[in-house]
Amino acid sequence: MLHEFKKHIDLKFQNLLEEPFLLACSGGVDSVVLVHMCSELQLDFSVAHCNFKLRGAASDADEAFVKDLAISLNKRCFSRTFDTIGYINTQKVSLQVAARELRYAWFSTILKENNIATVVTAHQADDNLETFLINVSRGTGIEGLTSIPEKTAAISRPLLAFSRDEILNYAQEHHLVWREDESNKETKYLRNKIRHTIVPHLKELHPNFLNNFLKTQTFLGQTALLLDVHIEALRTTIFKKEKDIFKIEIDALEKLNPLKTYIYLLFKPYGFHDASAIISLFGSLSGKELLSPTHRLLKDRNFFLVQEIKGSTPNFYEIKEGETSMLYPIHLKKEVVLSMDEIAPNCLYVDARTLKYPLIVRKAKIGDYFYPFGMQGRKKLSKFFKDEKYSQIDKENQWLLCSEKNIIWVIGKRVDNRFKISPETKEIIKFTLYNE
Repeated sequence: MLHEFKKHIDLKFQNLLEEPFLLACSGGVDSVVLVHMCSELQLDFSVAHCNFKLRGAASDADEAFVKDLAISLNKRCFSRTFDTIGYINTQKVSLQVAARELRYAWFSTILKENNIATVVTAHQADDNLETFLINVSRGTGIEGLTSIPEKTAAISRPLLAFSRDEILNYAQEHHLVWREDESNKETKYLRNKIRHTIVPHLKELHPNFLNNFLKTQTFLGQTALLLDVHIEALRTTIFKKEKDIFKIEIDALEKLNPLKTYIYLLFKPYGFHDASAIISLFGSLSGKELLSPTHRLLKDRNFFLVQEIKGSTPNFYEIKEGETSMLYPIHLKKEVVLSMDEIAPNCLYVDARTLKYPLIVRKAKIGDYFYPFGMQGRKKLSKFFKDEKYSQIDKENQWLLCSEKNIIWVIGKRVDNRFKISPETKEIIKFTLYNE
């Protein structure tokens, strides 16, 4: 198996030959074999062990065993004890989810602090089969059928090509010692029930069942890749990027068939997984929105707008009389000039006598109005936004320059008539808006 493992590393995991990595070791047979083979190949790695404190003295014995194993191989060992039960109680998650979140959060910290690019885990072929069956039992799409990926940006799983029997045979042939987790024999957990009661019967159906399953996984992965290419090409066509917003024509979405599948695949990268909820927005009023953990999806007339959710920004800033520039939230330059030398949307000229300091840069509020230059009378800002065909996101992103409660400038768009230059103007203030 060591020879096959080396060929597998050379072919698919060149990164493990070129860079140091972190190897997660529980002390069980899979991870012990992985540690042994990586050591035999003289790969550069450190060992990491998680003590979840779930089995009393046995958990502590696992930790001691892994530390001794690392010492015997002259490898650095990271170990950490977790309050897993406390995490479950505070986060309201299952044991499996808690262990996964705690484990990978800690691994990420180790990688960052030690300039390591990859963590290597001991998932193997039988784990992949069990995950496949778990996903099928719960209902899944093609991403669930392709099961555990061999490699991601930060995780490598070089044992996925090898079965539990192959790993056990290797351990016995090399007289390796490992720790047995007695809880793995309990069938009250879904994975263990599948492992001990279902998988053995499946393997009885055909002597090459596991190998055939791995071939099926390869075919499914290739199909998923083709689907990804198709969806990405479609997304490029339909999702139009405007600054930091994607604008999507709803009519183009409604023509897709099967609609629900397309909607799910198109919007999944933005954290939206309920296709029915998105479809329900097709006929809704403008302003209706859905939120994912990372993005907002807003209905705006005949379009959807998708915007990343970023940290909240204050909506109120001051410019004091002596200040000549503002760098945040917008880049605004203020200067005294002799004449209106440049007429452009990003420039504003006002009569200095009309300004009351400190000037205010803020977002729109309900009831705002101004006196648009070139028009008679006043106009509600909301009506101005509507006439200019502002989207909801455009409205939220629009900054106003104000003197006390009066709007001087809908910045970059329209000046207020009350602050215009007149024959009586003695001092001209010029404001210039820069993109950077």
